[in-house]
Amino acid sequence: MLHFIDVILPIPLQKAFTYHITEAEAEFLSVGMRVAVPFGKSKIYTALVYSIHQNPPLAYDAKTIHQIIDDTPVIVASQLKHWEWIANYYMCSLGEVMRAAMPNAFMLESETMISKNEKTEILDSELKDEEYLIYEALSRQSSLKIQDVVSILDKKRVLPIINGLVKKGVVNLHEEIYEKYTPKLVRYVKLHHNHKSSEKLQELLEVLSRAPKQREVVLTLFTMEAALKKPIKVAELAEKSGASTSIIKALIDKSILEEYHLQMDRVQFEGEGDASAKRLSEVQQLAYDEVEAVFQEKPVALLYGVTSSGKTEIYVQLIQKQLDLGKQVLYLLPEIALTTQLVNRLQIYFGEKVAVFHSRYSGNERVEVWQNMLANSEKAQVVIGARSSLLLPFRNLGLIIVDEEHEQSYKQFDPAPRYHARDAAIVLANIFKAKTLLGSATPSLESYFNARQGKYGLVELKTRFNNVLMPDIELVDLADKYKRKRMKGHFSDRLIEEMTETLDEGFQIILFQNRRGFSPIIECTTCGTSPQCPNCDVSLTYHQYRDQLRCHYCGYNSAMLQTCQACGNATLDTKGFGTEQIEAEVKTLFPDKKVARMDLDTTRGKYGFEKIITGFEQREVDILVGTQMLTKGLDFRYVKLVGIMNADNLLNFPDFRAHERSYQLMAQVSGRAGRTDLRGKVLIQTYNPHHNILQQVSTNAYEAMFTEQMNERHNFKYPPIYRLIKITFKHKDYNRVNLAADWYATSLKQLFKTNVLGPEFPPVSRIRNLYHKNIIIKIPPQQSLARTKEAIIKIDNSFNAVKDFRSVRVVINVDNY
Repeated sequence: MLHFIDVILPIPLQKAFTYHITEAEAEFLSVGMRVAVPFGKSKIYTALVYSIHQNPPLAYDAKTIHQIIDDTPVIVASQLKHWEWIANYYMCSLGEVMRAAMPNAFMLESETMISKNEKTEILDSELKDEEYLIYEALSRQSSLKIQDVVSILDKKRVLPIINGLVKKGVVNLHEEIYEKYTPKLVRYVKLHHNHKSSEKLQELLEVLSRAPKQREVVLTLFTMEAALKKPIKVAELAEKSGASTSIIKALIDKSILEEYHLQMDRVQFEGEGDASAKRLSEVQQLAYDEVEAVFQEKPVALLYGVTSSGKTEIYVQLIQKQLDLGKQVLYLLPEIALTTQLVNRLQIYFGEKVAVFHSRYSGNERVEVWQNMLANSEKAQVVIGARSSLLLPFRNLGLIIVDEEHEQSYKQFDPAPRYHARDAAIVLANIFKAKTLLGSATPSLESYFNARQGKYGLVELKTRFNNVLMPDIELVDLADKYKRKRMKGHFSDRLIEEMTETLDEGFQIILFQNRRGFSPIIECTTCGTSPQCPNCDVSLTYHQYRDQLRCHYCGYNSAMLQTCQACGNATLDTKGFGTEQIEAEVKTLFPDKKVARMDLDTTRGKYGFEKIITGFEQREVDILVGTQMLTKGLDFRYVKLVGIMNADNLLNFPDFRAHERSYQLMAQVSGRAGRTDLRGKVLIQTYNPHHNILQQVSTNAYEAMFTEQMNERHNFKYPPIYRLIKITFKHKDYNRVNLAADWYATSLKQLFKTNVLGPEFPPVSRIRNLYHKNIIIKIPPQQSLARTKEAIIKIDNSFNAVKDFRSVRVVINVDNY
């Protein structure tokens, strides 16, 4: 009887791949274990066992697996079910979902090793210079990795040279597998067992009387062991006894002390959890009871609470209830910046039951969270994370909280799976028969529409905590201010006046500008030329702090030009402004105040956010300038004034959600002002103060905005009435992209008639030397989504069968908004 397994490989394959296993392996293996398998000519991948059966594949001969990596499964059945839904709904392969879900350290990769072929003799003259360098390196050491060859030759393309050596029979290639996860070991020390009895200890101290420092270490260790009743770290002992590590090492070498290692988690929570959460106010208690009532009837509730209404406190009560029932809770956040503030708040309540998972954590830290969850340990009962934490192995999920559910950061754009965390969360909760709570001060139109339709329950919190008034919002007409010469740089006289007043009272200020860098365009005033990125159709942004021009799409950078490349004149001027320029202007206006900037450039490191947020919370910084990172639900006590530098570039964005997004962004930024007892103030600078959205923001008229936007969505057939699927074509040849997109669109139009838009070039049509072209398919409410996707897959398969189109990359993005 032959035995086979189907595996999921971490690459975009349409089907699971089958391998041959022995009977013993078949008995040992179970679904969700990792196995190393050969794939292609010489690659070895980590794959997950998907099913075990006895049907040989028809199209190819099954290879045997390389090795079994686990003793127990690393993923659970409910998780696999969720992955399948994501792959199916978002039209990608299971392998891509696996790649996104599994921490990199779980993926054993094979590393190609190069070793010398001892059997062939070759004359040095027969080798080219570069080949000789590799050959010589191999005569000094037994094997090289590809990366070593790259550094020896100091060039990226080394494979042709290695292949040349293989053809000449000089070297052999073989794959070596290595595990990426290394547990963190901490050195501990204890008294050697020979000296445990009191007589032996007396003897020892007498022997050591001539070495006072060593004797001090032994005495310190003895008192620490007695007092602490727990293992003693080498580092702690050195610190307590004031001895250097070399003295401790000498004692270990003499067998007076012995060292041992224990495995530790990299992320530790110090301190106690304080279970007595804050008491809810009457309004909050009412909202909490309403949420509980909704959960009796519906699986999803939308908590629509204005900014600073105390939604987090309600979440805490709901989490506590689930923990009492012995269930896990997932708390999703849109932005890594938010996790820092929130983790601290939740750890005060729940202690070390809180686990954090997001992409700024190292691979090893993520593996530890994953393993704690598989073991259903106490350390992973409340999981806080960005969208990727949806894909973790939950055991017993009771509740998912999606905070700031309107945020576009919940949607993954590249690489596949292009899932939306809010929608995937509702499905995950459904698998566990758990509840989902969506929270926001400015709900997305889809969620509010679903709540209005009765699909979700709706709970509203209309007052701020402590009954603080909503901030006073004032619109400043820039056209008028420029005309009357009342501007200093990009600051109107009103803004400077309010800023001076706020700073004099000892409060803090947030300034919002949705562009990083110093200025987005450099232009020659003589001939009008502006420096463009060589790889993308976009002008380069000037970054003053590095004095360079950078492309925000591909990362290309060059030193700032001194003269115009076209006409040679030194008449280069900056157009437009970003956060850097605002920061520079604020420093000139208020030289004695501390200014900080929070954007992608200043928060690159793992603790980048923490430093800035903590500095601002502890009032070391007076004015914080930033991009939309600032809008994501951060809670600062002493902010009294918020300035939006230019509202127009938000509103005039070519996207059907531009108005909804602008409303959400401005309402969220405004919500940072006046969060304790004083009423905050918001100034919005704009050239068009009569714009509907700005009027709605200034009066907090969410319902009016909702009604107006929904009318437009009805008339122009956009979500949430119609569904969208966007198909993007990418290729470095302009004509081929055009041909491919036209062919595809013609096939689609035969099926979906007028509901196919395009193909059309996007505003930035070339990125990283690839031309982009888009098609949008609109799916009416009555049309079956599953059948539509089947039709698209059929067209896609026949598209890939055309030889000329194979090199064109097709990206299918379901619900691309």
